[in-house]
Amino acid sequence: MKLGLQLGYWGAQPPANAAELVAEADRSGFDAVFSAESWGNDAFTPLAWWGSSTERIRLGTSVAQLSARTPTGAAMHALTLDHLSGGRAILGLGVSGPQVVEGWYGQPFPKPLARTREYVSIVRQVLAREAPVTNAGPHYPLPYTGEGSMGLGKPLKPITHPLRADLPIWLGAEGPKNVAMTAEIADGWLAIYYTPRLAPMYNEWLDEGFARPSARRSREDFEVAATCQVVITDDRASAIAKLKPITALYVGGMGAAEVNFHAQVYTRMGYGDEVKEIQRLFLSGRKEEAAAIVPDEMVTDTMILGNVDEVRDQVKVWEDSGVTMLLVTCRDVAHMRQLSEAINPA
Repeated sequence: MKLGLQLGYWGAQPPANAAELVAEADRSGFDAVFSAESWGNDAFTPLAWWGSSTERIRLGTSVAQLSARTPTGAAMHALTLDHLSGGRAILGLGVSGPQVVEGWYGQPFPKPLARTREYVSIVRQVLAREAPVTNAGPHYPLPYTGEGSMGLGKPLKPITHPLRADLPIWLGAEGPKNVAMTAEIADGWLAIYYTPRLAPMYNEWLDEGFARPSARRSREDFEVAATCQVVITDDRASAIAKLKPITALYVGGMGAAEVNFHAQVYTRMGYGDEVKEIQRLFLSGRKEEAAAIVPDEMVTDTMILGNVDEVRDQVKVWEDSGVTMLLVTCRDVAHMRQLSEAINPA
């Protein structure tokens, strides 16, 4: 099982020990390190800064938000990072949600699948550098000839020759249509709140995408990177209790009551009634009560907890379900070494 270090996005300040964690990830056999963005730091700069002192580890965005930059802008970031790192970049993309897209970026959110397909197509044109980049739209027309245009735009090829035309593009996707499209047009799936229990359902969605005539990949060369908290402990109950507030935050607070993609994921798992109550409590400011009613199973379905032997057994279950990489968060270097030794013993 590959391991990916998930640095996530920053809080009020940059994480104090990120450089140390990235260096250890490079030394201890982690396959990749990922940086995220919300409405604070961007996803690319931390990878360029902390990744500059590494030699082997891949550098990925998980995720760069579509609305944060144009498709050609994202391609510029990716090709630059790929050159500077010697071909180690992974461009992980996601649509975010309407609260962020409309509230922070000031753009409309509708038709996320169509926008994603168009966005990825343009990025691939840039990386291929076979012809000047054009796109008929409707979401990202190139050249732009709409309202306010001076009519002087011309199709362009990137001045800098991309290092890799096949720089991997992974998509963050949660719903059935989005996951199927990911299998069709991307090189990997960034899965959040994955549970092996529903692997047959996920595989059905993925197989739909792989079966499409335009599919780039097959099951054999497609990566499934699942975000997963891995906690090695002899006190499983205590670990579950500590993780419940995180589950309550994403189910109850990361999105509006009307549209919360994380809540939809847990509803598909069979926790519809619990999701509604967690949302009601969380959105009314009763966050501790919301965390208190999270069932243990809502945590253990999507995370790995237990002693070393139990963790190894569960990792095998995740691997057998189709996951090729676990995206883990780590407190410190000792925690990283513990996970690395437990999951991939020498």
